[in-house]
Amino acid sequence: MSRSRHIVLTSHAPRGPNWRPPIQWGEPDPLKRGPIIGTVTNPMARNAIGTHSGSYSVYLAVSVAIGRLANGHVPDLTNTAPLLPIGPFPQWSDPARIVSLDPWGHLVTEVFKDQIAQGIDIRPTIAVTQARMSVPEVRSAIEAGRLRPDGKILLANGDIQATKIAIDPVWHLPGIAKRFGVEEGPFRHALFQQTGGMYPELVTRTDLEVFLPPIGGTTVYIFGDLRDLADRSKPLACRVHDECNGSDVFGSDICTCRPYLTHGIEVCVKMAQEGGSGLVVYNRKEGRALGEVTKFLVYNARKRQLGGDTAANYFIRTECVAGVQDARFQELMPDVLNWLGITRIDRLASMSNMKHDALVAHGIEIVERIDIPPELIPDDAMVEIEAKKAAGYFTTKDVLDAEALMDVKGRDIT
Repeated sequence: MSRSRHIVLTSHAPRGPNWRPPIQWGEPDPLKRGPIIGTVTNPMARNAIGTHSGSYSVYLAVSVAIGRLANGHVPDLTNTAPLLPIGPFPQWSDPARIVSLDPWGHLVTEVFKDQIAQGIDIRPTIAVTQARMSVPEVRSAIEAGRLRPDGKILLANGDIQATKIAIDPVWHLPGIAKRFGVEEGPFRHALFQQTGGMYPELVTRTDLEVFLPPIGGTTVYIFGDLRDLADRSKPLACRVHDECNGSDVFGSDICTCRPYLTHGIEVCVKMAQEGGSGLVVYNRKEGRALGEVTKFLVYNARKRQLGGDTAANYFIRTECVAGVQDARFQELMPDVLNWLGITRIDRLASMSNMKHDALVAHGIEIVERIDIPPELIPDDAMVEIEAKKAAGYFTTKDVLDAEALMDVKGRDIT
């Protein structure tokens, strides 16, 4: 198979009839704002750094290299539009409220249909569909009498009806830098340097303000009527959850991640049954955004340290290995709630002050906070939960003193 070896460098601004002006971020009219174009089918039309599909763009590149995907393939987006309408909301036109996703990303086939008809490769960064969830812990909650099937949200067999949304990250670099309280120039330089120079446009193309980073995105699960999320007269329960593959998927008992996730789902389902709605936001930030390899290294270090795994040294071991206790900056987390038009959460299933404070900083009122019930915490995860409580995480339970924390131990490894 013959392939062109002609390479178009993007380090400097192109010139030509197809060149597109920068995005006008925060413009309420999507046509004036402009579409996000990160596709490689027409380099002259690109107005964003990076490419679509986040971390999966590398797999697509491999598919092209080995001949399984045609170079320049343009997707047929027929019938891919959202099954349910979302927005627009006032937050969409406030450039300070949404900086890490494209609020029009699910509506490109509607608002940019004329440009698509002209052959411009514009792709969605958000997809909205419906799903049925099957969660064993929900069935256990039914057996325990905490939940009751209603035939609409929670079915008799324990399955849950939900709306499901996938969101790829779209970063407005000036807004991102401002959100973190840093200058845009050094911020761009750090992104360029720490990715091994992967995206030279970060430092050479200040005309390009939008970056499609090669990171994981967000999945949103909504229980109840999606339209009720922005209605302050309807109560809302919410769990914002950061990915933990070992626990969420495989049930590892060293942490509280899956128990908290399933507890959050239970709280959200119950709220939806009570006439409100429930929202679970699932962010791909594995291992406190340090990665699974680092997380497992920390597990080994915790278990093998002198005295074994203890709550007193829980955070120290992470910092020794990674250099930082937590890389899950929550400053960008409220964007998805702003996109959904949410201004109040009646029940927040979270012990994290970082999450709580980030939401409140965006003007989202939080009425009640809920910590995880003790009976849902695995024995080996007591190290984590007691360490977090002692560190100031929200809890309605007693907090151990420094001496008592040394006695909270996890299992040894063999």
